[in-house]
Parts: sequence; C-alpha cells; structure tokens
Amino acid sequence: MQHGWTQQTSSRRLGVSQSYLSMLEAGERQLTRRLAKKMMDSYRLPPTVLPPVVKSPARPRSAVRRLAEDLAAVGYPGFAYLKSRGRRRNPYEVVLTALAQPNLEARLVEALPWLLARYADSDTRWLEDHAKIQGLQNRLGFVVTMARHFGEKKPRREDETQVLAQLEERLYRDRLAREDTLCQESMTPAERRWLRRNRSPEARKWNLLTHWMPEHFRYAQEA
Repeated sequence: MQHGWTQQTSSRRLGVSQSYLSMLEAGERQLTRRLAKKMMDSYRLPPTVLPPVVKSPARPRSAVRRLAEDLAAVGYPGFAYLKSRGRRRNPYEVVLTALAQPNLEARLVEALPWLLARYADSDTRWLEDHAKIQGLQNRLGFVVTMARHFGEKKPRREDETQVLAQLEERLYRDRLAREDTLCQESMTPAERRWLRRNRSPEARKWNLLTHWMPEHFRYAQEA
C-alpha cells in the first residue's frame, strides 16, 4: 500500500471495507469518483486517478469559465490566480472538453500542450479512444506533437516523452483526411486561404488550419 499503510489502515482512511478494497486492487470493482477523490487526497496522487467523464460541449461562455477553473485546479501556471470551484476533473477530460469546442480562446488553447506534457505519465488510452469517437484525433494529435516537442528538450522527462510519441503515432495512423481547425471554426474564408499557404509543418501534418507554432506555447516549455 501507499505510504507503508496496511490494508486495514487504508480501508479505514478511505471509508470502505477491507474486502471492498481488495476487490478494487484486483480490478473486480470499478473505482467511483468519490472514492478516487479520497484516494487522491489521502495518497497525494495526481488528478489523473479521477475517472474521466465525457459530456456534451458546454455553452461557450460557461465552457471558458469552467475550463479556466479546471486548469487552475490541476496546477496550470497561466491561471494560478483563479480559484477552482466544484469537483476537480481528470486532466485528460479537461483536454477533451477543450478540443471539442468549436471556438476556444487563445489562452485556453495555449494551456493544452502544458497539460499533456505535465500528465503524460498516465495511461493515454482513454484520451485516445474518446478523441477518435468524437472525431478529434487531428486536434489532439497536433497538441500531442507540441507537448512532445518540449518534452524532447528535457532528458529527465524521457519516459513521458516516449508516452507522447507513442500516442502521436497511434493518432497519426487514424488521422482524418478532412480539414479542421484548432478550435477556430469561426475564421473567415480569407483566413483559411492564408493559413493553407502559411501554416506550420506540424499543422499541415495534422490537416489543421491554425497559426499556432511551438514558440507560442510559453508554459509548455516549463511543464
């Protein structure tokens, strides 16, 4: 057990029976969000232990406010001044919610590579599967490419960078042929034409019309 606790101590701190805890450890019971939150607090685990939940995209204004608070809750320095309200969410859930928005503020887009670079040591299969279900693999692939770009510059993050590289490869195999944007669907036809000619190699790789380049992601360099 974590922290050298016995199963008896752990079950008492989590408020469950020892038999139930044994079934959780054996994968015979599903971890609830409430219990995951207790485990995260008791064991000082990262928020990636929280079961992610997929919801329909929120209305633009509420989505922006909620995403900013979610980013603050998982430690994103760009929103350190905000107080998080409500439940803390799995970082992968936050990424997917953001990428599902038709239009997203630049300050929120900027946070996404940081989020993946910061929590790349977790299982990415859920994120990959649900991105494909929603047709978001090109958007996610671009963000993964950006996160990997910064991870490669930090030898101490070699394992996380490998996770990102493998995720990037899997997403690329299922890349969509249709053209998309990085949450900028309201751009004008003139902007689209300009970006087709002037977008970065990374954006071209993922069939995205976007002006974003590695140097634009300030905080990802610090993840």
